[in-house]
Amino acid sequence: MENSKAILIETKKFEIQDVEIPVPAEDEVLLKVEYVGMCGSDIHGFEHGPYIPPSDPNTKIGLGHECSGEVIEIGSNVNDLNIGDKVAIEPGVPCRKCKFCMEGKYNICPSVDFMATSPNYKGALTHYLTHPADLTFKLPDNMDTMEGALIEPLAVGFHAATQGGAGVGDKVVILGAGSIGLMTLQACKTMGVSEIVVIDLFDNKLEFAKSLGATEVIKANIPDMLNECKKLLGPYGADIVFETAGSQVTASQTTSLISRGGTIIIVGTIPGETPINFLSINREVTIKTVFRYANMFPSAIEAVAAGKINVKGSVNKLFDYKDVQEAFDYSIRNKQELIKGVIKVS
Repeated sequence: MENSKAILIETKKFEIQDVEIPVPAEDEVLLKVEYVGMCGSDIHGFEHGPYIPPSDPNTKIGLGHECSGEVIEIGSNVNDLNIGDKVAIEPGVPCRKCKFCMEGKYNICPSVDFMATSPNYKGALTHYLTHPADLTFKLPDNMDTMEGALIEPLAVGFHAATQGGAGVGDKVVILGAGSIGLMTLQACKTMGVSEIVVIDLFDNKLEFAKSLGATEVIKANIPDMLNECKKLLGPYGADIVFETAGSQVTASQTTSLISRGGTIIIVGTIPGETPINFLSINREVTIKTVFRYANMFPSAIEAVAAGKINVKGSVNKLFDYKDVQEAFDYSIRNKQELIKGVIKVS
């Protein structure tokens, strides 16, 4: 067997390099990678460099963390997985010892080694990789590995919906109809939310949101958009507002959309400072941020296997591994058109 890996040698330029096939440690599995989803953070890293630059300039930067494939070798201590299993991997490896890990909040572990970012920039755009077995999840027989690769962004949506306490009777607004916004939409629906308004700039993304269950969709740039949204939700606004676009503009809009006693969930990664008029929300509004997810993969897999969520519904571009440069070039040239891109590795 031969192995290669897409290495970001400079911004906007990949080089596929030959690398050794890794050997699994006693608690790891060796995975033959089949699909890798293209996350917004990967696209940002390709275009501008990683959010957190490596401390060592000689670090080889690999991108991609939404990953699935087939187990082809297991470590000596692995008992719950077998060769031939189709799996999805949870890409953040925590220290398992710190205060946050011990409290079950391992997603905010200060020492987490998250694939495609610091400290090792391992990246999933490769034919073979090793991963801890307890962060590798077997897929049910009725799920394929493309769905497996999309469990990771769905886990973000589930975590966001859980943080917001979404449930029956809630009125929800989602700002942004990209991949994470659409996953959050579907997660809210599985939790019983029936009234969901999605706001975005682009018609094609709003059409996807409508097809996946949005009650109403609104163009973000129409005159008096905020009041149009309140006409749909009633005078008090939304019980929960999710910001998934990663924009200072949409983050600022959340306070005008939220009801008294409501909850604002910031899901997107927003650079810089966002001013907030706290006087406008001093009626016991809660603001929370979301950082990835914790303990969400089993629920996300179960929801897809049960047919409650269509993770493939947001995929509108599929690329071959050999065309990884073209895939990421396309992603920055066609930000409006691309909803979700996936790379087929093998």
